[in-house]
Amino acid sequence: MTARPLPSGTPAAHGVDAAGVHAFVDALEAAADIEPHSLMIMRHDRVVASGWWAPYTPGRPHLLYSLSKSFTATAAGIAAAEGLLRLDDPVISYFPEFADDVTDPRTRAMLVRHVASMASGHEAETLDRAHEADPDDLVRGFLLLPPEREPGTVFAYNQPATYTLGAIVQRVTGESLTAYLRPRLLDPLGIAEVAWLGDRSGRELGFSGLHATTDAVARLGLLHLRDGVWEGRRLLPGWWVAEATRAQVTNADGTAEGALSDWQQGYGFQFWMSRHGYRGDGAYGQFCLVLPEQDAVIAATGATERMQEVLDLVWEHLLPAFRPGPLPDRAERDAELAGRLARLALPPAAGGPVPPDRAGQWAGAVFTPQGGACPQQPRLTEVRVSADADGWGLALTEDGHRLELRLGRAEWAVTEEPVPTAVSGGWTDAATLVVHVVFLHTPHRLTVSCSLADRTFTAHWATRPLREVPLRLLRAPRRSG
Repeated sequence: MTARPLPSGTPAAHGVDAAGVHAFVDALEAAADIEPHSLMIMRHDRVVASGWWAPYTPGRPHLLYSLSKSFTATAAGIAAAEGLLRLDDPVISYFPEFADDVTDPRTRAMLVRHVASMASGHEAETLDRAHEADPDDLVRGFLLLPPEREPGTVFAYNQPATYTLGAIVQRVTGESLTAYLRPRLLDPLGIAEVAWLGDRSGRELGFSGLHATTDAVARLGLLHLRDGVWEGRRLLPGWWVAEATRAQVTNADGTAEGALSDWQQGYGFQFWMSRHGYRGDGAYGQFCLVLPEQDAVIAATGATERMQEVLDLVWEHLLPAFRPGPLPDRAERDAELAGRLARLALPPAAGGPVPPDRAGQWAGAVFTPQGGACPQQPRLTEVRVSADADGWGLALTEDGHRLELRLGRAEWAVTEEPVPTAVSGGWTDAATLVVHVVFLHTPHRLTVSCSLADRTFTAHWATRPLREVPLRLLRAPRRSG
């Protein structure tokens, strides 16, 4: 389906100072280790500012990583409203086939509300151990790991807890998370195509793997800001929104530094409490920030390991930009901001044209990994440089599969198949070619450097994918059928 655009308005008409948005964008672009991809700001139910840093675009899905968890919790809330699950049911009651294997009393006392709030009683992440306990069924692997503490007494960010919540939803509904949410949430909100990664059991992951647009993230935030009501229709119970967006479990360490951390303000049902409002978020800077006091939603995607710094910049620049009423005589400033947001772009990678006297040496050159092998993903075995009438190209070979790329110098060269990418780069000297490959459905950028002197290459990630998958699969899952 094609999403109906969210209603929009000017910043000034909705009490947003354009100068604060300018300052926030300035700060994002000036930060050395923050690469912004998109930004949407909503105030009083209107989009007042939005922009995408090219080559990222509004209609392209983006891997949300753990922001997926907030969509999973929403599915659980809808299922609870339909009487399909109850927060105070034991988790094991939804998986009776494991009852004989799961004998630990704490595990058997674990309730749905405990996995929804990351309070299963485990003191640390269990993902690797759960996979080891049962490689074929993560729920069983998780339930075979006895919690160190009583459920409900301790917070631990724990992927299998969310996975189990999603598995309960999928079991009681008989549908995937996406299929269940489509008529109940996605269609009513006007969210177009989404795609969710699954595992070998056939379940969608729940804790990660959702690919959706920034617009979809903004709509989810607005639904929660409006207490579960969308265009006069209740999609999510008000009681669920209230419970999901308040601290169900404390996670503060009691230090002065912790008081300034937006990861130590408490945790709800797959939402983090923030120093201001609450949020869903995902690795490398995927945010759905809801600010009830300001009647605002901020949705953003990016690529950074400095997520606290992004929130600090929101508090410093955007929070003061929300004013109690309309701002008169700001049409020129609003127009200037709109123009700037329409021109946002990631700068192409540095590099010049091939020196003419070396073009013959580069055309058709083949490079092997420096040191004999790529020590980590991607495990490339060969890079081949080519030239034709349309310019220069690069072929990356991984596990026998070749990924063909076109090289853009002064701009990003975008290719859609077999995986959406944008490529730029060039020659930093006569013997060195450096190419940046942005995987447009993800936050990830790969830098490949080829040395003509010894015919070797290196490849490294700016932000490393959390799942080790081939390059050709760094895209939203394709629809089957």
